[in-house]
Formats: sequence, structure tokens, C-alpha cells
Amino acid sequence: MKKLTFRELIFVASMLFGLFFGAGNLIFPASMGQMAGGSMWQAAAGFLITGVGLPLLGVAALGISREDGLLELSSRAGRRFGLFFTCTLYLTIGPFFAIPRCATVSYTVGIGRILPGTGQSVGLAVFSFLFFAAVLFFSLRPGEILTWVGKVLNPLFLCFLGILVVRALISPMGGIGSAEASGAYADSAFFTGLLEGYNTMDALAGLAFGIIVVDVIRSLGVEKPEDVAESTVKAGLFSALLMAVIYILVTVIGAQSRGVFPASANGGEALADIADYYFGSVGAVILAVTVTVACLKTAVGLITSCGETFAKLFPKGPSYSVWAVIFCIVSFLIANLGLDSIIAWSMPVLMFLYPVAIVLVALTLTGRFFGDSPVVLRWTLGFTAAAAVFDFLRALPGQMQDLAPVGWLTELSGRLLPFSEQGFGWAVPAVLGLAVGLMCQRREQRRGADVR
Repeated sequence: MKKLTFRELIFVASMLFGLFFGAGNLIFPASMGQMAGGSMWQAAAGFLITGVGLPLLGVAALGISREDGLLELSSRAGRRFGLFFTCTLYLTIGPFFAIPRCATVSYTVGIGRILPGTGQSVGLAVFSFLFFAAVLFFSLRPGEILTWVGKVLNPLFLCFLGILVVRALISPMGGIGSAEASGAYADSAFFTGLLEGYNTMDALAGLAFGIIVVDVIRSLGVEKPEDVAESTVKAGLFSALLMAVIYILVTVIGAQSRGVFPASANGGEALADIADYYFGSVGAVILAVTVTVACLKTAVGLITSCGETFAKLFPKGPSYSVWAVIFCIVSFLIANLGLDSIIAWSMPVLMFLYPVAIVLVALTLTGRFFGDSPVVLRWTLGFTAAAAVFDFLRALPGQMQDLAPVGWLTELSGRLLPFSEQGFGWAVPAVLGLAVGLMCQRREQRRGADVR
């Protein structure tokens, strides 16, 4: 039976990296480096856990489970839960948040800085229209995704990023410890970095992109399930290592920039200042191309993944091509609401989805210890989701926090759930749910033995 050659494995890993690594993956490490300053290594350690480790585990879980996608994987806990979780996750990393963010970040960080300051809303509308036209062009050819992303867009992105990174490392603006940590990084750099990794959405994307990797590996002639699983894990490992290296380098550059610049309002401004410092006006062009290509390839992967999933979820509904068009149109409309609005409303949803995704991946990887029992899955995921609702409320935008029920429930969760202030109020309930699930499983097993 055929196995992937090393060359094919590298191309698949490059494709997976290209799908994962968008402009957000550049912005958040740069900002983290500036804010963390001398504490950047602790912050980076936390960031790598959620920004690299969890996506890798998500891809591995889907490969090891030998399921055909997230729906089948999550439906182990029940069909209704599987359908709800799959739709919510794909809409979050798809047309509601991640895909619109790709276009908005590209414009705000790259193109918007080149164009005159007036007429930015019109400029965003024109740019996002052209951006999603290009995304749709690539997305309507899903069979060529390995070529477009793995062999064309990703190498182009790495080339432009490499120019900026190498120049910054050769002539650093200052030492890593030249600035003190600020904001939340001053008190808890590790846990702040851990939560910052949520913003990449890559742990959720790992569950979504896993099926693309599996399909590509199968298209290359690998048929045996165990060989597909092995190749999926290897490709995930290669892409995770590349992501980790780039995260660390960008974080280092961000920290070093504090020798010249104060901490910027966001990572986009930080990267723009760094590019301008080293390359002047040419730096804006380099950054614009780097960010736009990074976002384009990620958006293509997200549209492809969402379209194929919804076509499968609703076989009597629209075809893949129609879903791709719908998602591009919705993404275009939401992108024009602005980057601040997208980020403000995405964080609460991520604070709810991430705990559920983390626990689902953990249960999938350890399923052999409890026989992949649906009872254990339901209790553990149920407790986790219930507790994650409070993290959702805690992360709502400021105007929503002023509502009496939201404020009261947030205060209550802080008193009842350990680690709520750190954003991990779901951890203890998840463990309790696991304990209850295991006890219920044992009870069912005893009843079955008594009947026999």
C-alpha cells in the first residue's frame, strides 16, 4: 500500500501551515512581544501551548479517530451536540469572524497604510470586494488547494516574511529585556499568553482543517486508515514546528522593538512601525504583501472547509459552489463592519468554544481508556459547556457588561468557579463532569453484567 514520500509530506505540511497561518498569527505575537517585554519567554510559552500545541492535537485527534470530519467526531457525544458544535465552530472560524477578519486585517495593516487617510470606508469596501473575489476564485477549485496554498501562496508568504524577520534579527532595535512587562503581562505573563493564543482560532481550525489534510492525503493515493492517520499526524507535526519558530521570532522582534518604540495599540501597528523603521516606505509595501498573502491563503482554506462541511451537513441543500458564494458574500458584509467590532464580538464566542474544543480533543486522544463511551463524553462536555457560558458572559463587550443579569452572573461565577479570573473557570467543572461520567459508565457496566 502507498505511503507519502518525504517530498509529498512536506507539501502537505506546507499546505496545512498555509491554512493555519494568517495575519492574526503575525499580529498577536508581535503585540505580545511588545507588551510582555522582558517576560516574553513566559508569555511565549503560554502562547505556544494554545497557538501551536492545541492545533496540532486537534489535527492529530481527527487523524487518530479515523472519522470523516468534525461532525462524526463530535457526534460521538450525541447527534444533536455534534450538529450544534460543528455548525457553531465552522461559522465562527468561517463567515462570522475569522474570514471577515482576514480581509479587514489585510486592509487595516497593509493596504490602508499605503492609501490616503480619507475615504477609508470606501477603500475597505473596494479592497474587501476584490479580496473575496480572489478567495472565491481559488475556493471554487478545491481539488487544487494543495497546489495553490502549499506550492504557491505559502512559499510567497514565507519569502516576504523572511525579508522582514531576517533584517530585524540582524539589526535589533534593543535587547529583549529592555522594557518591563505591561498590562496583564506584568502580573501573569504565562496565563495571559495562554489566553492570547485563543485569538489565533487555530485550535478550532485544527478540527476543521484536519479533514482537508485527510482528503489531500487520500487523493495522493494513501488508502489504509492507519497510514492516513500516521501521515496526518506527521504533517501536523511539521507545520506545528514551523509555526512555533515563526511565533518565537515575531515575538522576539516585537520585544526588541521596545528599544525604539513604545507599545503599540495592537500588533498591526507594531508590525507597521517595525517595517517602516527598517525599510522606510518600501516597508509598507513588504508588509502589505506579506499580510495580504497570509490572509488570502487562510481565507481560501476556511471557505473551502466551511463549504464542504455545510454541503455534507445538508445534502439536500445548496451545493458546495453555492455555499462558497454565500460564505464569501456574508464575509464581505461583515468585514465592512470594521476590525474593532469583529474582534470585540469574536472573543466571547471563543471563550465558549475553546474549552469545549479542548475537552473534545482531550477525550478523543484518551478515548481508549474509557472505550470512547458516549456517557463519559456527554457528562464531561456538558459540564464544560455549562461553565464556559460564564466565560462567554465575562468576555462580552463593555456595553453588554452593563446589563444587570450579565454583571450578576459574572460576579457569581467568580465566586463559585476557581480560576474564573484567569479565564479557566471551565477547568474544574470539566474534571467533575469526567468523574461523573466515569461513575455512570461503571454503573451501566455493572447493570449489564448483572443482566448477563
